[in-house]
Amino acid sequence: MTDTPAESAKPSFRSDVTVELVKCSAADSDVLWAARVSTAGEQSLEELQKDPERSKGLINYLMRDRHGSPFEHNSMTFFISAPIFVFREFMRHRVGWSYNEESGRYRELQPVFYVPGEDRKLVQEGRPGRYRFVPGSAEQQAVTGRVMEESYRQAYEAYQEMLASGIAREVARSVLPVGLFSSMYATCNARSLMHFLGLRTQHEQASVPSFPQREIEMVGERMEAEWAKLMPLTYAAFNANGRVAP
Repeated sequence: MTDTPAESAKPSFRSDVTVELVKCSAADSDVLWAARVSTAGEQSLEELQKDPERSKGLINYLMRDRHGSPFEHNSMTFFISAPIFVFREFMRHRVGWSYNEESGRYRELQPVFYVPGEDRKLVQEGRPGRYRFVPGSAEQQAVTGRVMEESYRQAYEAYQEMLASGIAREVARSVLPVGLFSSMYATCNARSLMHFLGLRTQHEQASVPSFPQREIEMVGERMEAEWAKLMPLTYAAFNANGRVAP
């Protein structure tokens, strides 16, 4: 028996990404507990909060001198919806991360595709290692949108034709492009997130320059905003010490 595809949906196009914090157990006190157990044994939350300046100083010391393990005793789970090519870059980050992505084997993939917004720089100038991106002309913007949308429509029509003829989803998905939106849950700790942010975002306080692709940077910026609210002392120490993961 073959699966019968649902009525074909019309392609839609997005220039943004979705990042939602769906579950977390993450606070600056997690770092303090982990760090102080080596010298003071188990302590209560009240004891940890007696001296806020001392707590701030300890977190900054751990970050500055790269004592990283205390930053691992926490957890954040994000729901992320972004183009497939973003996830292929994302999953190069393996230490301290867990992923579950939607499957094109088990469900019919929906026709949501990425088209860069007007603020996305389109043209690369210079040679590898010394290049920069510039906006591009109005004509280049128009060509990008038109060609991508035409290509996406053609690819999704081919996908639907294969499904309608009884071809398995895991085979039919091969015709779909990496600009298709996918979704996943990504779980990390503060240390692994800091490493990700150090590579995948540009920031004026970064001591090591990074040149991320804009689309994965968009995801990183939204994750960073959620993390900053959960662990403000850790976040401040990360920025003060050059945005280098300990």
